[in-house]
Amino acid sequence: MVEVTICLLVKGHPATQLVLGWKKTGLGQGKYAGLGGKVEAGETREVAAIRELHEEAGVIISPDDLEYLGHLTFLFPAKPEWDERAHVFLVRKWDGEPVETREMRPTWIALDQIPYDKMWDDYRYWLPRALQGRSVTAKFVYAQDNETVHTAEGDLAQFPSRTYAERAIKTG
Repeated sequence: MVEVTICLLVKGHPATQLVLGWKKTGLGQGKYAGLGGKVEAGETREVAAIRELHEEAGVIISPDDLEYLGHLTFLFPAKPEWDERAHVFLVRKWDGEPVETREMRPTWIALDQIPYDKMWDDYRYWLPRALQGRSVTAKFVYAQDNETVHTAEGDLAQFPSRTYAERAIKTG
């Protein structure tokens, strides 16, 4: 399973804005997501987060500025090569302003304007909790469409809609 990082750059304490990146290439292209990427061989998750934030948005952070919130497991039964474990960090301090790179276009977004409909479906389950600085250890299994969360379990703020509850009852 691929190990990746997701970094949530936020302003305010409590957070009032966050940076989401519009993914321009690769898996997730055309969606907003937290910044981050693959943990390379020999790297710790912290080193990977620092490297990825610089590569994807041009910002510099120190290890002390990474607040580890937990890990998320994503399973795609219809496309198992997409399976991954993501280590989630909250970041409140960094040097530089996020800038567009070949891979991402960072955008500051107010928390009440988060475009969940333009993100991976799992974000609506765990992101509100993460933005409060709370644990987000959870597992998501995607449906055959590779777009919709079929099941979710773990540290979740709440199920986002009645639609999910109805699907859970129907699919058991």
